[in-house]
Amino acid sequence: MRTINVSEITSNIKEMCIEANHYLTEDMDAAMKKAVQTEKAPLGKQILNQLQDNLEIAAKEMIPICQDTGMAVVFLEVGQDVHFEGGNVQDAVNEGVRQGYTEGFLRKSVVSDPLIRENTKDNTPAIIHFEIVPGDRVKITVAPKGFGSENMSRVFMLKPADGIEGVKNAVLTAVKDAGPNACPPMVIGVGIGGTFEKCALMAKKALTREVNQRSDIPYVKELEEELLETINKLGIGPGGLGGTTTALAVNINTYPTHIAGLPVGINICCHVNRHSVREL
Repeated sequence: MRTINVSEITSNIKEMCIEANHYLTEDMDAAMKKAVQTEKAPLGKQILNQLQDNLEIAAKEMIPICQDTGMAVVFLEVGQDVHFEGGNVQDAVNEGVRQGYTEGFLRKSVVSDPLIRENTKDNTPAIIHFEIVPGDRVKITVAPKGFGSENMSRVFMLKPADGIEGVKNAVLTAVKDAGPNACPPMVIGVGIGGTFEKCALMAKKALTREVNQRSDIPYVKELEEELLETINKLGIGPGGLGGTTTALAVNINTYPTHIAGLPVGINICCHVNRHSVREL
């Protein structure tokens, strides 16, 4: 049994909120730079160069990459041999978010009630997902999610007979409907299977996988590559102004499902696909 004080959770999440909002991960940075080189449309290339300039200024001057610093989504993979002390883990996560967003001067975008709409003024509460895993480590993933792209996400409850073609059509429908509103080039997370809520959660978590990593399931890998190619032929392009780079990656997760269903969740993220990962 390994003991971790929840103050470690708070301090790390504080730093991760600030880090994720100012710097893209190495895989995303490389994908954006590659897109500048491969984009065929002159206007698309111009937009990508402007986005690249924005990323460099944000990193150099410690300015958030995007004015929408997102709602904090936190994944905690907790080893079953870990014992927490010093307080409630959920409270510790929210305290880390509060400190990160207030001390980091990040925009506070969370309202305490979805209809009354009063701002909480510290970007809490976070959306927290817990998973118990073997071992004595804690893996933390902080993924601030802006709502320009979040609002374009979809869940389709398909019939089993719709099959893989139905899945393809669902993803393409979501991307076409999103168009420029998702601030392309996008990263598209897809969850196939499970239940209504499980497919959406899988799609969300798929966004945290590196964009240069394909699924280790052969047919899923092929589907990811095919969808990416098809999406980049839609002509939406960078900023929605036309071009050959509408998406940087399509990441798909799957899970067993019921004989009567085929749930498909599509969680779209803009070119600012932010996340920070640490292990304690």
